[in-house]
Amino acid sequence: MYAILGDPDRLRAVAEDFVNHYSNRVAEGSTVKGKAMFVCSNREIGYELYKNIIALKPEWNKILAAEEGAVLSDKDKRELKPIERIKMIMTRGQDDPKEMYDLLGTTDYRKELDRQFKNEKSNFKIAIVVDMWLTGFDVPFLDSMYIDKPIQQHTLIQTISRVNRTFKGKNKGLVVDYIGIKNQMNLALAKYNKGDEDNFEDIAESLIIVRNHLDLLAKLFHMFDSSKYFKGTTIQQLNTLNLAAEYVQQTKDFETRFMGLVKRLKAAYDICAGSEQLRQLERDNTHFYLAVRSIVFKLTKGNAPDTAQMNAKVREMIKEALQSDGVEEIFKLGDEGETEQDIFDEDYLAKIDKIKLPNTKIKLLQQLLAKVIGEIRKVNRVKGIDFTKKMQALVERYNNREANDIFKSEVYEEMAEALTNLIWDVHKEFKAGDALGIDFEEKAFYDILKELCVKYDFNYPEDKLIELSKAVKIIVDNQAQFPDWNKRDDIKSALKVDLILILDKFGYPPVERDEVYVEIFEQAENFKKNQN
Repeated sequence: MYAILGDPDRLRAVAEDFVNHYSNRVAEGSTVKGKAMFVCSNREIGYELYKNIIALKPEWNKILAAEEGAVLSDKDKRELKPIERIKMIMTRGQDDPKEMYDLLGTTDYRKELDRQFKNEKSNFKIAIVVDMWLTGFDVPFLDSMYIDKPIQQHTLIQTISRVNRTFKGKNKGLVVDYIGIKNQMNLALAKYNKGDEDNFEDIAESLIIVRNHLDLLAKLFHMFDSSKYFKGTTIQQLNTLNLAAEYVQQTKDFETRFMGLVKRLKAAYDICAGSEQLRQLERDNTHFYLAVRSIVFKLTKGNAPDTAQMNAKVREMIKEALQSDGVEEIFKLGDEGETEQDIFDEDYLAKIDKIKLPNTKIKLLQQLLAKVIGEIRKVNRVKGIDFTKKMQALVERYNNREANDIFKSEVYEEMAEALTNLIWDVHKEFKAGDALGIDFEEKAFYDILKELCVKYDFNYPEDKLIELSKAVKIIVDNQAQFPDWNKRDDIKSALKVDLILILDKFGYPPVERDEVYVEIFEQAENFKKNQN
């Protein structure tokens, strides 16, 4: 058997297939972090496979500090070690050829390989193994396993379980079978865990699901002309994607159906992306729908997840696109890299206003409004909740609009204006304390004290309310010297005692209402939490 599995011609063919399949998955965005494990029958075969792969991909033998394009924190720079993309994980023997002996390294060296493989930003992506790492080795973002070794029953279940751990953006793990383990897998499932049988999906099933979902999506898009995405210039392609995202958002139900269909399409496509049976037109259409879903997701959530990432072609298209009336802005607005953007910059709002796609404009305004409300809520819990309710009421009214309103421009204009006005209302709130002679942070305590007067129906002099707000702010600030206050009950208790004493000194509340203290404590803790 080893003579057959280790045949030089066969190993060259396996290496070529692996390189093509793995490279295709990475290019397609079908693997979340590019981590793969290749299981060989024995050490000698593993070494020969390694040499064949390096011959085909010498750049994988290049030592790099981290994966290409990774954004590194100071912690990453300390933990990541310069390393090759592909390594062998095996013990070494005294009779091994010198090159193989040196490559396999010591026990301590393998421990370092363990750490690097478990780091998602490490350049170490492909592990060739025989027995090591097949049990008890958990890497949640490992999603590709290539098996070229006869494995049976319990060991097989343990082995394929390396790729079934959950991770954000990972739909399923992929097992590529070079030796014919399916019968053994079915036997193992029957014996150990029959319930999991339905969770396995082979290439043939995935192809059917991809084609069925492409057909369903084509029916949803039968009124939309996507031809310029496939045949147009870069600007026309981008514009078509934006128009498609606008088309998807015509109603909330339509958007929800589209997003669900593409999510399932992506899960199946990740399984069969390397199949020769998948036609180029099917690939292109899949990428089109994934790109549209990415835009809609970004408009809704602020950033697109790995599960809906655009393929390399579309990402490059965005990078190279020329500026043109709002076409590219949709991809740039709200980017993680735009953290320095002034959220009340009139030019920023003007860029959004320039966008001619009404649903898209509204989503961007909604996203910006959520961001500015989030900023005010960090300090002023009362106003944050109040503005959140106002935003939710606007969005709910918009989402529940009549079907006939889809084509009425005034409905969109009214919504865009209402969101913009609310953004500026939040902006005004940052300076609202000036008229009272208190700053923004003191105003947060003034608002909670004022609201409680209304809520529990008691009167309290305005001038004393302003003075009490300042006094409460000083007490909360005094506790700010303890950064771990939220983990220490003694500090929280001291804060509560100090607040009760100052409230009592000012005669607030003038009636017996214990609930008042609870709500003031909540505002104080909310304020302190966001100052540290």
